[in-house]
Amino acid sequence: MSLQPNDVSNPSWLGKPVDARPLFGPELASLLDVLRGLRRNEWSRAAVPGWTVHDLAAHILGDYHGRLGWSTESHQRTKAAGETLEAFIHRVNQEWIDLHANHSPAELIEALELAGTQVARQLEGTDLGATGLGVSWAGANPAPKWLDIAREFTEYWTHRQQIRHATGQDTDPEPNALATVLDTFMRALPHTLRHTPTPAGTQLQVVIDEPAVGTWTVAATADRWSLAEAPRGQPAASVRLDSETAWRLCTRGIDPDTALARARISGERQIAEAACQIVSIVY
Repeated sequence: MSLQPNDVSNPSWLGKPVDARPLFGPELASLLDVLRGLRRNEWSRAAVPGWTVHDLAAHILGDYHGRLGWSTESHQRTKAAGETLEAFIHRVNQEWIDLHANHSPAELIEALELAGTQVARQLEGTDLGATGLGVSWAGANPAPKWLDIAREFTEYWTHRQQIRHATGQDTDPEPNALATVLDTFMRALPHTLRHTPTPAGTQLQVVIDEPAVGTWTVAATADRWSLAEAPRGQPAASVRLDSETAWRLCTRGIDPDTALARARISGERQIAEAACQIVSIVY
């Protein structure tokens, strides 16, 4: 099976659209609540490898600015000749963080509230069927706007959980946001399985348990794996994960071997193991 070029005018292989637009306002409010509740020493705690909580908050601000199209003279987002997408993203992210290293927590919170509110308002009336930015981990370039926006939401949500974990808090169990994040992350399944050759009609089912219950069935077609409505029949393989394992696997908070050890697998293990290589971030 060879992955065919995207047909953004008919992206049915990505599955049913996700509408994350109403969630940006509540997500911002939750982030601000977390940040305002931090003690001063917690801002310097490690949140992700190489970045503190302060760094991660500055990075979220950079994501807001990127969505709004803001820039500064000292921070130009221009891809260098021969630079890979991953290297480019990591470089400009670090440049932005360095630019805001001396900003106080209060200054960051104020800037996040301003920019985050503008992002939520900007996205309210967006046409989900339009063409958006590419989502590399889903193999969609360009991607339909609904996936572009949903991917943006998953980034804000994920970074908030990383800040919570760094400061001794568990993952926010609020089911609506978590379900939307996982639903978006699962859109990486067709791309994840692109090098897993199987007869057309072969199905893989991924089931995620509470608090964000969901089932996704991806089927092999002549051209690619697809999350479009699957034909009737028994899946060749099934993977069942708990919600915490699922989102942390997709963001590489845990590795595939750890996820496999926690998963309940039935059917063809090779397909199930391939599915557990899923990555839903630029990695």
